[in-house]
Amino acid sequence: MKVLISGSTGIVGTHIIDTISSDSSEIWRLVRSQTQGENLILWDPKGGYVENPNLLEGFDAVIHLSGENIVSRWTEKKKNSIRQSRILSTRYLVNVFSGLRNPPKTFICASAIGYYGDRGEEVLNEDSVPGSGFLSDTCCEWENEANKASDLGIRVVNLRIGIVLSSRGGILGSLLLPFKMGLGGVIGSGDQYISWISIEDLPRIIVYILEHEGIRGPVNAVSPNPVNNREFTTKLALVLQKPAWFSVPSFAIRLFFGEMGRCTMLASSMVFPEKLLSSGYEFLHEDLDSALKNIVLV
Repeated sequence: MKVLISGSTGIVGTHIIDTISSDSSEIWRLVRSQTQGENLILWDPKGGYVENPNLLEGFDAVIHLSGENIVSRWTEKKKNSIRQSRILSTRYLVNVFSGLRNPPKTFICASAIGYYGDRGEEVLNEDSVPGSGFLSDTCCEWENEANKASDLGIRVVNLRIGIVLSSRGGILGSLLLPFKMGLGGVIGSGDQYISWISIEDLPRIIVYILEHEGIRGPVNAVSPNPVNNREFTTKLALVLQKPAWFSVPSFAIRLFFGEMGRCTMLASSMVFPEKLLSSGYEFLHEDLDSALKNIVLV
């Protein structure tokens, strides 16, 4: 299988490359700057440039993961950059596909469970309506751009990724040091639900989607067992054998992180992977204990 990946240097991208490469697939990467390595295609989605469009001919799949990190205080400039890094790059790729004689058979475009917004304890699956607010609006536009590839006869999958658990970055990576120091604790009320996915399961899900052509449209890339923040805190502290007596009140999150904190750290989304389960996918880590022990203790 010949696969092209954007965003390949991130936490998710590097794990995907390792997983797919072990299957003897031919991996190419879209990169934004010249670097050493084989099978590289230089591109600038903001500038509407790709080094040689003909190199995009004949791929079995394109996996699009590019997007600016959302973890920082959201100024209007930052929000515009987050939005454009996702929407413009996706729009540009689809435009390139439209000019190919042999476009990719499958287009897997990253999205996020931010699509659903802050929904409390509402049970959410791929058929649930979008939420409201900046993240929801961005995800809707992002997916709309990706879905235009279906007009070209390309199978489109909108991968709504949950909170990725990895020791190398993301939320868990940032929590490990304070928790190891005994400074961990509940954020806000602790009632907000976290829909998570192990860094080992996410690449396996993508490979599974590539192998099952009947899967298309939105796919929730989350564990079937979301937990609230209080339970997450308790389990992480137990795995690390550290106390978690501290807490961060909601007003402090709003004060220091503004809209970003309200929409991510304090928001609640109980999302379930209905499509993956109904199609037969078997999770490597479907419960939080298993995932944390594997990630933190290995």
